Amino acid sequence: MTIPSAQHAEAPALRPDQVDLRVRLGPLQLPNPIMTASGCFASGQEIDRFRDIGCLGAVVVKSITVEPRAGLPTPRMAETSSGMLNAIGLQNPGIDEWLARDLPWLHARGVRVIASIAGRTTAEYGFLAELLRDAPGVVAIEANISCPNVEDRNIVFAASEDATREAVAQVTRVSSVPVFAKLTPDVTDIAAIAASGQAAGAAGVSVINTLLGMAIDVETRRPKLGAITGGLSGPAIRPVAIRAVHQVHSALPDLPIIGMGGIRSVEDVIEFVLAGATAVAVGTATFSNPLATFELLEGLPVWLAEHRVARLESLRGAWRR
Repeated sequence: MTIPSAQHAEAPALRPDQVDLRVRLGPLQLPNPIMTASGCFASGQEIDRFRDIGCLGAVVVKSITVEPRAGLPTPRMAETSSGMLNAIGLQNPGIDEWLARDLPWLHARGVRVIASIAGRTTAEYGFLAELLRDAPGVVAIEANISCPNVEDRNIVFAASEDATREAVAQVTRVSSVPVFAKLTPDVTDIAAIAASGQAAGAAGVSVINTLLGMAIDVETRRPKLGAITGGLSGPAIRPVAIRAVHQVHSALPDLPIIGMGGIRSVEDVIEFVLAGATAVAVGTATFSNPLATFELLEGLPVWLAEHRVARLESLRGAWRR
């Protein structure tokens, strides 16, 4: 009689409520891996009228800057095949107003808040992190270093290993919570940039931010965005995001990764985890379906139970050749 190997032995049947969705991002443990992506959910007050945003793993708020920003000229968004272009310009009320108005509301709702911060200089990142130190409800900081560095010819911080290290170090030096560096895919070696962030004390990385793109109206011969170029997001960029997550995980297998880029379905979530992501953030999908994150959270344990996977974390980086 042939005894089947453990590799081929069928796992026991599971119910969705038996699936363990907990994930650990360095020192931060979350009850599930589903987050909102910065810039696509504001601070969640609009969506909370329909569903409790406190059930999500975390809410990554729209990037906050030192001073209020009115944003870039319109038009700011343009639809593309399988995605969209945007050039919002980090419109936000500024750190003081956010701390006074948005954060107290989030904290009162019991939301796990990841505060996204964006600066024009390395010093601004440190200043923002200092103001967020011990802020109630903030469980982590996402340093959005996919921003132009005005001290270096407006080159994006995350396009340089040195600038990444300097900007992230300014945050980790004063932060009382874990710091995640949000990386751009518009680089030659994203794993090297991730390593620079880790060397500066980042607990993990967010991969990827939007790709730089452009669209032209052929009738008017004018760019479809007021700023001419903007960030491409949506399903069109998911293969790029999967590649980037895989590259970072292969080079730095112990570094937690928040994967993002075109997630719409449970299968998309699983694909990111197989590539090496620990958690995921959902952005553009919420524009067409404001309840996308909640539907993914409900569908994920069902998929895992049907595939007899007891722990989501067991799938991390488990793709096969």
